[in-house]
Amino acid sequence: MTHPALADGPIYLDYNATTPVDPAVAQAALPYLGSHFGNPSSGHHYARAPRQALDLARRQVAGLLGASPGEIVFTGGGSEADTLAVRGAALAVPDPGRRQVVSLATEHPAVLESCRGLRRDGFTVRLLPVDHHGRVRPADLREALAEQPTALVSIACGNSETGTLQPITELAALAHAAGALFHTDAAQACGKLPLDVAALDVDLLTVVGHKMYAPKGVGALYVRTGTPLLPIIHGGGQEGGLRAGTENVAFIAALGHAAELASGELPGSAARLAGLRDLLHGELERLLPGRVRLNGHPAERLPGTLNVSIEGVRGRDLLAAVPGIAASTGSACHEGIDRPSPVLTAMGLPERRALSALRLSLGRWSTEAEVLRAARLIAQAATP
Repeated sequence: MTHPALADGPIYLDYNATTPVDPAVAQAALPYLGSHFGNPSSGHHYARAPRQALDLARRQVAGLLGASPGEIVFTGGGSEADTLAVRGAALAVPDPGRRQVVSLATEHPAVLESCRGLRRDGFTVRLLPVDHHGRVRPADLREALAEQPTALVSIACGNSETGTLQPITELAALAHAAGALFHTDAAQACGKLPLDVAALDVDLLTVVGHKMYAPKGVGALYVRTGTPLLPIIHGGGQEGGLRAGTENVAFIAALGHAAELASGELPGSAARLAGLRDLLHGELERLLPGRVRLNGHPAERLPGTLNVSIEGVRGRDLLAAVPGIAASTGSACHEGIDRPSPVLTAMGLPERRALSALRLSLGRWSTEAEVLRAARLIAQAATP
């Protein structure tokens, strides 16, 4: 069944930018915008249902991650969760000698800007390079950890532009062996791939509602029990003292239901998206022989993400010529900026190839028919 918001519009291939709110997720939020309006921190009748909704959502998000409910902190979104993880963890590390933070040049701006803020606070920030597939070499992390005592390593699970997956378990083990905490931004991976925080061995993990069919403006941070963390928003004692402010119960209930839906779909949904992604890639190569170049790892990649450069045409010009498709040339954070993607540049791609890139991302309502039609439309627009 097609999502109502997509029924009469272009083919939506921008799920990495944001996902339509699942109708069932929207329904889960509605009671807390109406009859169950109370403040969950109050002690009377009207607080009971909102408080129960928070407890349920915490269990649902924890269940998706293999965490304990008490390890889930709700936030106002992914950027806040990233900032709380990076800044809150680095500043909370009890050893004053640990003044290095390590990340990647390809991280989300929320992580990179948080790192820059820590640099102003006297931390050393080390941004590791990536290879031509966008993967970090574990040896580079090992070297960085050996050079200076490190407070935190922050490396995303899956890149939002290329879909490249990092070897998180191996990287987290290196960080822990050196006495550092490990954070991963799982905004693009959560709900798309099975994730287990115990198997990953991470201390902190970011979840973003609007990347998994919940509304914008809600997210969560997994905080492993015992991990030192300082709040970045001060006020009351909500969320275990780590995130002040009366909870957005409606959106948190929505996030919880979205997590439950994702849990029920996996791993079948990942296999379906990978199949559609590969079909789209194969069709583009068939229709544009010798002109399609994959950007990102050929195997270790998010199931619904395809980033390709089409030789002879700029990505922005191509998308402008295909109004029947809604896609992007890279991260929505950088969309509209007419210069090569920082992610693709960090991978060593030449400017012409980077400017020819398209990010085509699939999701819950993508179909085989849409994929085949999108490939035809792109190929027609790219053919002189």
